[in-house]
Amino acid sequence: MTLFALGTLRGFRTAALLVVADNLVVPGKQELKEVIADFFGVKGENVILGNGSDELIYYISMAIGEMYLPVYIPIPTFPMYEISSKVLGRKIVSVPLQEDFDIDLNKSLEKIRKEKPVLGYFAYPNNPTGNLFSREKIEKIRKEGVFCVIDEAYYHYSGKTFLEDALNREDTVVLRTLSKIGMASLRVGILIGKEEIVRELNKVKLPFNITYPSQVMVKIILTEGRDFLEEKIKEIIKERERVYEEMKKIEGVEVFPSNANFLLFRTPFSAREVYEKLLKRDVLVRNVSYLPGLNRCLRVSIGKPHENDRFLEALNESV
Repeated sequence: MTLFALGTLRGFRTAALLVVADNLVVPGKQELKEVIADFFGVKGENVILGNGSDELIYYISMAIGEMYLPVYIPIPTFPMYEISSKVLGRKIVSVPLQEDFDIDLNKSLEKIRKEKPVLGYFAYPNNPTGNLFSREKIEKIRKEGVFCVIDEAYYHYSGKTFLEDALNREDTVVLRTLSKIGMASLRVGILIGKEEIVRELNKVKLPFNITYPSQVMVKIILTEGRDFLEEKIKEIIKERERVYEEMKKIEGVEVFPSNANFLLFRTPFSAREVYEKLLKRDVLVRNVSYLPGLNRCLRVSIGKPHENDRFLEALNESV
């Protein structure tokens, strides 16, 4: 479900055709970097582009600290932090979130002081819970010598950021993506950090990691479609709040506030049972009940108003 019908954007289809007709032109990734930097209000020298955020997460796990030093991850969260670290042979120091899905600071500090991780990943807002971790707690963890990666994949829906920290500190970087604003298939992830940090991370980055079609299409969208994107983001936020209020009215359903483009909710029955009932009504959600602390929980992405209405109707019939 998405409100980002990019095919309706003026110039987008023309750009797509030019990619096919002009595929021998040498890609200008530096130009794309400048366009993306301008979109996020930073300088090009503060930016690294990746083939999605997953690639950048792998580079960070490779470059920050010795491989024998652990990585701190509050759970549940985006799985690529753990996957990338484990692929490199790094030990994971994981700490379950509190019942309110915020970081358990006392248990985190206890483990950090014992295990001495040098790197920590924080989804901000968190995926799949949708909430923003306490900034104060992250700062206290950082004071323990933990290099903090703030993954702001859903920044457009929260408006909250560690960007100033990333630009001015050597122990913090911010990750952004275009995937949550209609460009997931173009695979462009963004790392923003102090110039010295960016320079070091560039040493482990592979060349030619952004495809030419992605470069052309992202450029046209970000230069000619900013108003379009901002309008759609506002629509999703408005729909998120509407759906949240409607879900609160459904007996037996516990829905959690969100700063992302999805809602997490707990059902009165097994998540698998409700998932199957929704699927029979042609509504697809994500079953996240296997994750720690998310018993009987499902996650639904916010779509167009009529799609959201269809979901609400199906959920009412399924619980």
